[in-house]
Amino acid sequence: MVTRTHTATSVDFRRRLLDAMTAAIDEIGYRDTTVADVVRLARTSRRTFYEHFASKESCYVALVSEANDVMIARITAAVDPARPWSTQVRQAVEEWLACSDAERALTHSWIRDIPALGTLGRQLQRDLMEKFIDMVQSLTDRESLRARGIHRVDRQMAILLLGGLRELIASNVEDGGQATDITETAVRASIALLGP
Repeated sequence: MVTRTHTATSVDFRRRLLDAMTAAIDEIGYRDTTVADVVRLARTSRRTFYEHFASKESCYVALVSEANDVMIARITAAVDPARPWSTQVRQAVEEWLACSDAERALTHSWIRDIPALGTLGRQLQRDLMEKFIDMVQSLTDRESLRARGIHRVDRQMAILLLGGLRELIASNVEDGGQATDITETAVRASIALLGP
């Protein structure tokens, strides 16, 4: 019983720290965020922070990885395989853009700040991209789509699609727009790349 209480408390503190990192990114951006900011927003101690994360960077990596997993789950759940393929593409794109707008500062940080992490950032980018590639390949590897001439997207085409959409989102957000402002362009481009 003691172990369960300890585990629940540990999970709670970790969640609070990740939520605090999100809040700090929203308020001041990742680059200017310090461990002190995260601790202050989480209303906990530095000791607690370092019990869960080795550094600000490791907390950020955990946050971005978790957010990426949630986004992929939401996109996958939004796609109805019984609908026409162009509708499935629209559903996936719309959910991605909605997720991006819901976590606007984190999305922008994910795109722009990760490269500044050096080797850690490159590995994180590769890991995140691999998960998105798997998602796109899984969503396009269905018998109902093959019957319409749509085949499983190969790795290079998935990278082209995902990289282009990511950059389009970042550019639009940097210009003061919402990610959802690019919906029609993103849907048309995705259909053109994925179509028969």
